[in-house]
Formats: sequence, structure tokens, C-alpha cells
Amino acid sequence: MAANEHTRTYDAVIVGGGHNGLVAAAYLARAGRSVLVLERLDHTGGAAVSTRPFAGVDARLSRYSYLVSLLPRKIVRDLGLDFRVRSRTISSYTPAERDGRPTGLLVGGGEQRTREAFARLTGGEREYAAWQRFYGMTASVAQRVFPTLTEPLPTRDELRRRIDDDTAWRALFEEPIGVAVEEDFADDLVRGVVLTDALIGTFADAHDPTLVQNRCFLYHVIGGGTGAWDVPVGGMGALTDALAAAARSAGAVLATGHEAVRIATDGHTAEVTYRTADGEGVAAARHVLVNASPQELAVLTGESSPEPAEGAQLKVNMLLTRLPKLRDPAVDPREAFAGTFHIAEGYAQLAMAHAQAAAGELPAVPPSEIYCHSLTDPTILGPDLAERGYQTLTLFGLHTPARLFDRDNDAVREELLKSTLDQLDAHLAEPLADCLATDTDGRPCIEAKTPLDLERDLRLPGGNIFHRALSWPYAQEDTGRWGVETRHPNVLLCGAGAVRGGGVSGVPGHNAAMAVLEATPQ
Repeated sequence: MAANEHTRTYDAVIVGGGHNGLVAAAYLARAGRSVLVLERLDHTGGAAVSTRPFAGVDARLSRYSYLVSLLPRKIVRDLGLDFRVRSRTISSYTPAERDGRPTGLLVGGGEQRTREAFARLTGGEREYAAWQRFYGMTASVAQRVFPTLTEPLPTRDELRRRIDDDTAWRALFEEPIGVAVEEDFADDLVRGVVLTDALIGTFADAHDPTLVQNRCFLYHVIGGGTGAWDVPVGGMGALTDALAAAARSAGAVLATGHEAVRIATDGHTAEVTYRTADGEGVAAARHVLVNASPQELAVLTGESSPEPAEGAQLKVNMLLTRLPKLRDPAVDPREAFAGTFHIAEGYAQLAMAHAQAAAGELPAVPPSEIYCHSLTDPTILGPDLAERGYQTLTLFGLHTPARLFDRDNDAVREELLKSTLDQLDAHLAEPLADCLATDTDGRPCIEAKTPLDLERDLRLPGGNIFHRALSWPYAQEDTGRWGVETRHPNVLLCGAGAVRGGGVSGVPGHNAAMAVLEATPQ
């Protein structure tokens, strides 16, 4: 679409071509609506992309978001997406040292193996029995809550009745998650493994009275109605490529290199001013869907911007010539790294890391977790790399709030990366550095992103991967029927900052499209 050209009125203009915007575009276009997507970058996909980050190396990594759990199969079916996921055979491995010997906890590979792993680590049956009870409870909640994500928002009482379990409701929705973790589990390492799902991209203590950690935990255990986190075949870019293809084939116009700079609306019609390399243009619309943060929405509509919710993660991508050997002789690295490899994530370690970061210091023992995409899906590697045994590693660090990087982002990033990898090395039989591949310029294939880097690269306010603190999946004051409504009747928020947003789900995109179709039935 050319700049400086006032186009006809579209039924919907979507600001931002990330996965949620593409979901909305595909649904609306398939319903016969005229749709224009404005994307400021030269490609669609947002944070859900696959890229080759290392010069001259044929490995397409899911650079930012990398696992799939919250994407409803309904969206895949409805839109006819050519997109698949694969289950990981191992859920997690957590290395530890007990009585001076290296050991660890391997969860997965069958019930008997998991039971034996718990007994080997803890010396008895108690913790495994508690694990089964606890995750039986979360599985029951998942089965009841997940289907509601693509329905109009239930009230709090309606969701509670649907869950129909007072103990689960209290543990997940009313008391800090730390209460349940400490009541149900005795072993510090097991407690830590459970708690980590409450802390992904969320800077909070287990007993934070705001329950922001509970909301994070809930979204991490309800995905797909099971809580499973799957690997996208072909990388995360395979999903957004499929969504873009679905939107285009249904008639949506995807205009890359078009940055929306202003939205003017009277509540019935709207105009979106956009900028390209050639100048400015205007697109008229009956509805505008904003696939960006609440802060960006405020800027576009000329309103006061809410305070950003601070991001708190370190994201590291790596390519290895081989997986490193472990100090724990009982576990094969190909299993340990296939699931989530927890590092320095004991319960006490997580509490200490949070306390140090809250005091303005880098955690002395930074917690993180790693997984290897290529073990489950080798298609992301070029044939030569796959044949030679190369593997990817993705590391996600916790309790590193954006404020820690304000003084010198580059220097603090390097300091944190070194101390984080030192914690991994403590559980390896060989240094990770010996396993790193190099690019065509001889540089190690490793890149790290702080919250400030994500704010710069992806316009994530505060570097927060959820755009803002995650919300409860039920109606509250001013949430609207679908959780995507704004103060302007014909402007909707379809990004991660919507109610029931966050993660690679497509849910806000679906719900914004449903709100438009309800408002303007044909």
C-alpha cells in the first residue's frame, strides 16, 4: 500500500503484525471483513519469530518466545493453520548436590522413572505423592479454566463454580502460592521447581500479597487444559508464518514498513495515521485493533500512559557443537536438556535472588532454566549442523528486573551472563564454553537479551514479556465482555496486555475479533 494515499474505509485496521494481530486479521477476513494490518517492521511476527542470529550459521532459533502451551487448538482448527507442535519426552531436570555427591531430579520418561527419581533425591515416597496430588489439582483446574479463555469473560463467582474445588480456589486464587508450596512439599529443591512457574518474567516473592505470582503460575499450568509446554515444529516463526498466510489467503492486507503513529476516533469511525519510508498516510476504519502494549495504545490515542510493568528476565540463545556432559552420572544430557533444566532454582535460592534484586543488587546466584529445542525438533538446524550433532540451547533467567541494568546495560548484561553460566558450569563435567559453536567470524554463538534490550528491540514496556502484570481470567471492573475493550467503543486492545493476554496464545486476537463480529454482525 502506498503512502500519502487516503484509502477507503476498512472494516478493521489492526496496528501491529504480531501473532495476536494476525489471529484477529485471519478471523475477521475469513468472516468477510476488509482488514488492513499495519506493521512497523519489515516482517510480521513480533516476538514470535524464527531468526538466524549467528552470522553464516544455518540455525533458525525461536529468538524471543519459544514454547507453546496457551495456544488453543480451536484457533489452529478454525484458521486451518499448517502448524504442529511436538511434546517433550522429559518435563524437567534439576541438578543438585546432596551429601557431597552430584545428583538431581528428573521428571518425565514415565511414572516409574519419575517416582524413582524422587526417591533417589529425597529418600522416600512422600514428595512424589505430594507432587501427584498437587499437579492432579492443577490439571483439574486447567481442564475447567482453559476452555473459558476463548469465551466471554466469566464472573469471579462463575469461574469459582466452574472449578468446583474450594481447596484449589484458595491455593491458586486467594492465598499466595508460597502457602500451598510450603504446605504440600518439604524438600527445598522440589519446592523451587514448583515455584518457578510463578516467576517466569514476573518479579515477585512466593508470598507477594498482590498475588501477581499466582496469576503467573495459573497461566503456566492451564495451557491446553493440561499445562504441557510443547515445541513448535520449525520454530516459533512457523506459527506466525502460518497465521500470515491464513490472513492473506482470506483477503487481509499485510502492510509491513508501516508504523502507526496516531489514532483518531469518535467512537463510531476512526482514522489511523501511519508513517512509511516515503511519508505519511491515513487509513480509515470502523474498528481499530491495537496489537501493542497499553502504553503504546495510550500514545496512539493521545492519552496519559500507564506506568509500565517492569520486566525481569535474561534471555540467552546459544548454539553448541555438542551437549555438555553432566556431573550427575545417572542422567543422559539428551534427556536432561530435552525438558526444562533448572539451575539455582531451589526454594531458598529463589527467595535470596529476589531479595538481592529487590535491594538493587544482581543475584549472587542467579536462577535460570534451559531447554534444547533441537532435541525435540531438529528441523530448525541445517542438514550439515544436524548431521554433525549440533544443538541449540535457550536460557531464561529469573529475578533480573530492568532497574538493575539502568546504570550500564552492556556491562551488567555481561556480568550477569557470566555468573549465570557459572551456575550452569557447576553442574557440568566440562565447561559450557568448550561446547559453544562459532560463527563465520569466529565469535561464540551466544547472544543475551536484558529487559532493556527487549524494550528497545520489541517495544515491550519495561521489557515486560506480558506487556503488563498478568490478569485473572475473570471479569473485573471495566474489563468489558471480552477483556479487550477500551474507553473508545471502536478501539480494542488485542495484544498481550489484554485481559487473558500474555504468552503465545492468540487468545486476545481471537477475542478482539469476536468482539468486532458481535458488534457488527453481517
